[in-house]
This record gives sequence, structure tokens and C-alpha cells, in this order.
Amino acid sequence: MNPKVSVIIPAYNTEAYIAKAIESALEQTLDDIEVIVVDDGSSDKTLEIAKSFTDRRLKVMVNKQNLGVSAARNRALRAAKGEWIAVLDSDDWYLPERLSDLVSLADERNADMIADDLYLIKDGATSPWSTLIQESGESIDKIIQIDIVYFVETDVYGKPGLHLGLSKPLFKREFLVKHGIIYDETLSIAEDFWLDMKFLINGARFFLVPKPYYFYRSRPFSLVRQNILSSLNQYLSATNYFMEQEVVKKNPALVRALSYNLAVYNKNLAYYQVVMPIKQGRWLTVLTEVSKNPYFVFDFILRLKNIIERRIQYYVMGNKSAFDISYNPHIKRRTTN
Repeated sequence: MNPKVSVIIPAYNTEAYIAKAIESALEQTLDDIEVIVVDDGSSDKTLEIAKSFTDRRLKVMVNKQNLGVSAARNRALRAAKGEWIAVLDSDDWYLPERLSDLVSLADERNADMIADDLYLIKDGATSPWSTLIQESGESIDKIIQIDIVYFVETDVYGKPGLHLGLSKPLFKREFLVKHGIIYDETLSIAEDFWLDMKFLINGARFFLVPKPYYFYRSRPFSLVRQNILSSLNQYLSATNYFMEQEVVKKNPALVRALSYNLAVYNKNLAYYQVVMPIKQGRWLTVLTEVSKNPYFVFDFILRLKNIIERRIQYYVMGNKSAFDISYNPHIKRRTTN
């Protein structure tokens, strides 16, 4: 008989965290589960630690080379047998009652996907500093259904909002299989957001529970900053792809929301195409990019207040979360790709 939930954990060089992630899955109050770890070509002791568990519900799969988080998750999805799919990053963890509570609520509402709030916790901290909903500015005190326009409108790059692309919904596997939904293996960032979009454009009933059961470990922003141009280009490519879908074209409100996101991505891309060469001392490139983007100086002045505030918070006040996801919600240093 198939399990109620398949928990999939892609892992890459997370020897310091993988045991806690696996333990949190195996210690769920819902016993009827399987846990699938896909080691994505780790060079540390991640695989050794994963294989040290003897629980019969745990399956460990190995990619001989690093294929990226989306490919690792897709391999786990192909192996999953559960009625529900639950994703867990290998440096995060669950509260014990998470799966039991969410599955029960999902069954009550005939959901195709259901998400909870997230505890936001800094690496090395012993307690969360906030939650996703608290940081969003949204007032949500009961279970709500999320429609696709609201999902997009509240998840705008670099701006305050709900950012449900960071959430880790449980997905009904039957819906996933029926619509051929998989992770986009060309993406190395925001892959969760675009998978959620695939569910929503196919009519998935998505519910949000305003209670946190998931601990989302945030990492230093500086470690991924060098990839920001690549990230923005991925956002642009994925957004353009969705805007070409016929079901999207028939939804004017969704087209407007995606068009706004597209404009924000383009504006940020133009900005960082100047900023990154400045940081690298490539002045000829700086002059070339400024000539293409005459509004750079105006844009920089608008951003200057926030730039100064973040540096004061980080370097003077010692606020190590100043460059964290509260400032750029799409950023988390992935250890799974």
C-alpha cells in the first residue's frame, strides 16, 4: 500500500544539516510516510550521514555528479509513491505535527496543494527571528485560498510582500502526474515559485495555513550576490515562458501581474549590469552599460537610502540579517545545486 506522504530531500554538501532534516521527517506524528533523499554528487559526508539511518521508510538515491536542485527533486518525484508530496530542503526542518496537520486540513478542503507559514531562522541561531507572513505586511489570521493573480502580485522581486514562492506546499501527487508537472531543470533559483505556477495555471486549489511548521534556514546574501545577473536572466526567461501560455493570455489580471514582474526584473537587470562591473573594476564595461541605461544614476539615487541603511545595520549595528531574505526574498544560498 502506498504511503500517505512522500517527503523528498535533495542534498548537496550539507553534512552539517542533513541529519536534522532527515530526523525531522522521520519523527513526524504521521507515521505513514516515505522519505526520499537524493544526494546530488556531494563531496563531503552528506551521503554517509544519510545512509547511517536505518529507518525502513528512508530511501537514499545517489547522483554520481551534481545535476542541480531541480534535477535532484525530479528524480525524487519519479520515485515517490505517496498520495502527497512534501518538499524539504536539506538544511531546513519540520515541526513534528506538520504533515499530520496539513494533510488533515488539505483533505477537509479538497486541496491540490497546501502551504503553511515559515519560521525564518538565521544559520547558527537557536530561535526564529520572524515568519514569512509576519514579514509580508499581509494580515492573515485564518486559512485562505490562494489564487494565481494574488500569488504573483504578492511575490515581486526585491519588494515587500507575502512571497509564497518561498513556501513549501504539500502537493497532491495525482494532480502532479495528471498534468505532467516537474521542476524546470534550467532554473537554479526560484524553482519553487515556478513549480507552484504550473500547479496554479492548471487550476490547482491552493490553501495557505497561517501557522508555521517549517523552519527555513537563511544564509548570507553575499554568498549568492555574484550570481545575481544569472538569477535575473532566469526570472526573465521563466516569466516570458509563462506569458506565452494560452491559459495565461486569457487572464488579463494575470498578464498585468506578470508584466509588472517582468518590468521589475528588467529594471534590476539594467541596474546590476552597471553595479557588478563597478564592483569588479571593469570600467570600460561600466561606461558601455551606463550608455545603454541612462536612468542608472536616477535609479541608484533612489536605492541609496536603502543601501546605506543596510550597511549601517550590518556593519555598525551587527544585524547579520540585513542582507537576508527580508530585503531580497528570492535569495537563499542553495546547498542543493
